[in-house]
Amino acid sequence: MCEYLNHVTKPLPSPSFTHEPSRLRRVLAALYTSLHHSTPMALADTSRGGPGSEDQGSRFPEIVELNVGGQVYVTRQSTLTAVPDSLLWTMFSQKTPRELPRDSKGRFFLDRDGFLFRYILDYLRDLNLVLPDYFPEKCRLQREAQFFQLHDLCARLAPKVSKENSIGEDTCVSDPDEGALPCTVAAAGSGGPAESSRLRRSGYITIGYRGSYTIGRDIQTDAKFRRVARITVCGKTSLAKEVFGDTLNESRDPDRPPERYTSRYYLKFNFLEQAFDRLNESGFHMVACSSTGTCAYVSNDPNEDKIWTSYTEYVFCRD
Repeated sequence: MCEYLNHVTKPLPSPSFTHEPSRLRRVLAALYTSLHHSTPMALADTSRGGPGSEDQGSRFPEIVELNVGGQVYVTRQSTLTAVPDSLLWTMFSQKTPRELPRDSKGRFFLDRDGFLFRYILDYLRDLNLVLPDYFPEKCRLQREAQFFQLHDLCARLAPKVSKENSIGEDTCVSDPDEGALPCTVAAAGSGGPAESSRLRRSGYITIGYRGSYTIGRDIQTDAKFRRVARITVCGKTSLAKEVFGDTLNESRDPDRPPERYTSRYYLKFNFLEQAFDRLNESGFHMVACSSTGTCAYVSNDPNEDKIWTSYTEYVFCRD
C-alpha cells in the first residue's frame, strides 16, 4: 500500500519535448515561443510611437487635414512648418495634436478666412507669392499673413511707396474703382445733386432668388409663403461692390476684375427688402421683374397642401 501511495504522489516530470515526435515537438515549441514573446513586442511598438501612439495624439501624421473657416485643405506637415517661428510652424511642430482644436470630423480647425488661406498655403509650398490679375483682397491677405506671423509675406504685400513719398499704383485697396470712391463722394458733396448724379456710374443690377410657397384647398397661402434660400446678384463687379459692400459674398467668383460682369455673387442676408433699400440708397430703381413657378410636391391626399417653388428676378437700373 505504501509503495502504491508513493507511486501516485510522485511529482510529475517537467514538460519536455524530447519524448514527442519530431513534428509535434516543433509545433509545440513554436507555440510556446510566440506566447512567451508576444506581449513585450506589443509594448515595445507602443513605446516607439507607432500608429497606436499617433491615435493617442502624440505626433502629427504626414498628411494633415485642415478646416479653415469651413474650407477643407489637405497638405503635408512639412508644408505647414516651412517657415520657422511662424504660427503654423509653432502649432504643427512645437505642439501635439491633442493640444489643437478639431472639428466634428477630426480635422484641425482654424477660425480664419478659408478663401484667403489658399494663398497662404501656396506661399508656404515654395515661399513664392503669385496672385491673380486684379486681385482685390491684398489688404485682407496682408492681415491674414500678419496673423500667421509670415513676416516676409507681409512685406511683399505692403503698399509700395515712391520717391515722391506717395503711395504707388500697387495700393492696398479692396477694389480699383472703390479706391476712387471717397474722392467721388467728396466732389459730389461740394458740387450738389447735379454733380453727384453726373459722377455716379450708370448700369444694371439683377437681383434673383428662389423661394417656396404652398397653396391649399382654399387657394390661400400659409404663413410660409416665401422662404428665401439665397439672394443672387448679377451685373458689373464694381457696381455690385459699390452697392452691397461687405454684405456681398464673392467666394464663388473671387478674382473677377472690376469692369467684368458676374452672375455668381450672392448676399450674406436673406431679406429682399434689405437689398431693395441698398439699391434705392445708391440711386437704382426697378425697371423689370419676372417670375416662374413649378409644383414641386403633390400628395394623393386632397386635404394636403401643394408645395410650389419659384424663381424671381428683379432688374434695377441707374441712369
